[in-house]
Amino acid sequence: MEFTITQPAIQWFIKELDLSEGDNVRFFARVGGCSTVQSGYSLGISKEDPVEAGETFESDGITFFIENKDLWYFKDHDLKIKYSRKYDEISYDYTEQE
Repeated sequence: MEFTITQPAIQWFIKELDLSEGDNVRFFARVGGCSTVQSGYSLGISKEDPVEAGETFESDGITFFIENKDLWYFKDHDLKIKYSRKYDEISYDYTEQE
């Protein structure tokens, strides 16, 4: 799986989660909501340290990660997190791996 975050999205996370260098942000599967990759689940975020990171993306001194136990959620998909200036929010772009 490829896991990327655009620079505008990183700046959104820094502002919204009051992040600074050395912080960690976890993306995890949570029950409820909707997604295009897992019915009945959605992607949650929290500011916490990794236990067993399966995928990581580092930028601006911040580590964004997905724990090994949550990789099932992506089921053969890559994740690109982008920021929408129009809506002032992030979006998750899932693409099937080739």
